[in-house]
Amino acid sequence: MTALIINHLQESLNALVTANQYRQIPDLQHHGRYVLSEGARLLNIASNDYLGLGSNKQLQSEFLNHLSQSLVDNIPRMSATSSRLLTGNDEHLQALESELQDWYQNAIEKQNLSSSKSVLVFNSGYHANIGILPALTTLPIKTLILADKLVHASIIDGIRLSQSKLVSYRRYRHNDYEHLAKFIEQADLSFGRIIIVTESIFSMDGDRADLAQLVQLKAKDARIELYIDEAHAIGILGNTGLGLAEETQTLADIDYLVGTFGKAFASIGAYIMCDEVVKQWLINQMRPLIFSTALPPINHAWTRFILAKIPSLTEQRLHLAQLSTMISTAIPEPYRISATNQNSDYHSPIVPYILGDNALTIAKSKQLQAAGFYALPVRPPTVPANTARIRLVMNAALSSDDCQRLIAHL
Repeated sequence: MTALIINHLQESLNALVTANQYRQIPDLQHHGRYVLSEGARLLNIASNDYLGLGSNKQLQSEFLNHLSQSLVDNIPRMSATSSRLLTGNDEHLQALESELQDWYQNAIEKQNLSSSKSVLVFNSGYHANIGILPALTTLPIKTLILADKLVHASIIDGIRLSQSKLVSYRRYRHNDYEHLAKFIEQADLSFGRIIIVTESIFSMDGDRADLAQLVQLKAKDARIELYIDEAHAIGILGNTGLGLAEETQTLADIDYLVGTFGKAFASIGAYIMCDEVVKQWLINQMRPLIFSTALPPINHAWTRFILAKIPSLTEQRLHLAQLSTMISTAIPEPYRISATNQNSDYHSPIVPYILGDNALTIAKSKQLQAAGFYALPVRPPTVPANTARIRLVMNAALSSDDCQRLIAHL
């Protein structure tokens, strides 16, 4: 690498520092609900560990004790060593897919709905979102992808990878279904399919998509398919924790139901619930699945352990909803995301505290850290320009007293 390139990179980094957009990987130690950062013990309100399972040492001990009682030959391997299509498949991964399928089927039956889905597990939510859409759109059919303006970066990357002579995309204003309907109306009959893509809970604003309204739009046009990313809803919404689609009784109407294990599940990986034919197509076409070493079987064993508990964690979900509502209603009006967050309805554990300016956001983050809270600034390009914020994230391991202390510093 030449000195010219190094100097150009350094100048670009300096520009990020000047704009208060320079990122650094923090040096952290984790101790239950707390992190140690620069010698300070701070209550963690930045993690996506919504149910508090990731900081639950008793739960981890229970899992390890279960493993210690297994015969040596039955202890899950520490590495898959190859992709699933070679030798990376294993009994824990296959059992996980079967148990996820049962989870879906049980939720459907409780709602007296008629639907069946197959399940395919991936290495991460990012892998899922950059792989599914490009694989689905390899068919020789003119396709229009319509995505919410605020979908996650991984979805945007997946959409970009899908573009071709036959595939185009547009992004409708956030949760603006009249705008979305106009795009659908403008799609002439040359388009054989329309894929609507949204998150169910949005990762930065913490608000919800209106899945029932999306289902109504789908019913009006046979070309429409729904792709819903439940990454931030899995585990915390629905009677059994299956997400916003379960809570709104729209499970049977969603074509591609995507979820992740790296948040409320306190694990790693992701999945799609879809038609069996779609599953087989992804196995044959989805590049991140085909060309990646599978996750270690020990990870799948842990995910199965957590999955067995998720449906029964009703008390934790209720507690989380109470804490989240307490914080969201306490945010002063000038710092709220929108009018939708000014009522007492529960949206999600993600509560944005909008300051707008990057420097002000960094200063507020430091103020909260000085008060004992590990709260982090979120700045462009992660969020739109002039909407820099503190992303306050509740979890079920917090107490009402913790939240009252936080409110005092907002």
